[in-house]
Amino acid sequence: MRLLLDTHIFLWFINDDPNLSKKAANMIEVADEVYISSISIWEIAIKKKIGKLNIKVSMQKIADMIQENDFQALPLTVAHTLYTLKLNDFQQDPFDRILIAQAMAEPLTLLTADKQLCPYSSLVELV
Repeated sequence: MRLLLDTHIFLWFINDDPNLSKKAANMIEVADEVYISSISIWEIAIKKKIGKLNIKVSMQKIADMIQENDFQALPLTVAHTLYTLKLNDFQQDPFDRILIAQAMAEPLTLLTADKQLCPYSSLVELV
């Protein structure tokens, strides 16, 4: 199984947050590959800078945690951005739209706790 973690799932995982469900933790543990999108790192940086996300560790440390957890960094490609044109308008959040497009283009199972993403694809796994 190949997973792409939604930004909040990644943050919950690296912070041992009790919001991370046992199902999600187990799926991450047994996955063949786990990806973190460069978009998630950008989203964290933006939300941290504007005060919407209170994280004490540096952005470099957050980025380092990708490798420290044996995850793979998933860069944003032109193909991913073009895939967003195929998406319905269920969700307007640009970060979510890119993550969905990446999951569908690769393909990867997108782990999320956001019910609004489910209508996009069977690749979206609500955990």
